Amino acid sequence: MSMLAQEGIAGRVYQHVKQAIFDFQLLPGDRFSESDIATRVGVSRTPVRQALYALEQEGYLDVQPRSGWQVKPVDFDALEAFYDLRVVLESEAVRRLCQRTDAAIPAALQELVRFWIDSPALAEGSDVAPWDEAFHMTLVSAAGNPEMARVHREVTEKIRIVRRLDFTQAPRVAATYAEHSAILLAIIHRDVEEACDQLTAHIAQSQKEVRKITLHMLHQARQEKCR
Repeated sequence: MSMLAQEGIAGRVYQHVKQAIFDFQLLPGDRFSESDIATRVGVSRTPVRQALYALEQEGYLDVQPRSGWQVKPVDFDALEAFYDLRVVLESEAVRRLCQRTDAAIPAALQELVRFWIDSPALAEGSDVAPWDEAFHMTLVSAAGNPEMARVHREVTEKIRIVRRLDFTQAPRVAATYAEHSAILLAIIHRDVEEACDQLTAHIAQSQKEVRKITLHMLHQARQEKCR
């Protein structure tokens, strides 16, 4: 088999295992072997090993000497630290956007206005999650500091596994549109205090809901496994 073909298979295994973690089919703390995954996906162990090491690098798995692989437990203390860092980075980005010297609204913000205010298309479930990520990442990248944007991207990846759960509840989807709109309008009006207050409240509410939903889903998933 060619190297290119193996990489393609490894990518398929990577997506399969990552989605199983996101969907709580593989629960935090679950142990499994490379053979388990190879049998489940129907491939050899070589691309499986490659995919699992990639997921370990991203912080989803731990490799245990002589006992295989383990899904990392949800570390709520670490998640809170990442959310705190989000607030710091995004608040600074919003502050810079409000204090820009040019009169024109940056093109990136105009795109956000079109999506979240001018023609909001309420979606359900996980469809909203990537758009929410894009909103916050655009705010940071539009501030013009590439290192801030890089760190923010890393934080976004770290919290993705639980953050997406915020969009499994219809009221939270509607609230996200309203909260994003309020943040954008404050930035357009260059109201630093309002923009930062709206942003901080938005992230805090999302963090609270994510923790509650995560605990609930973990409890449900464990009960299902015990039946």
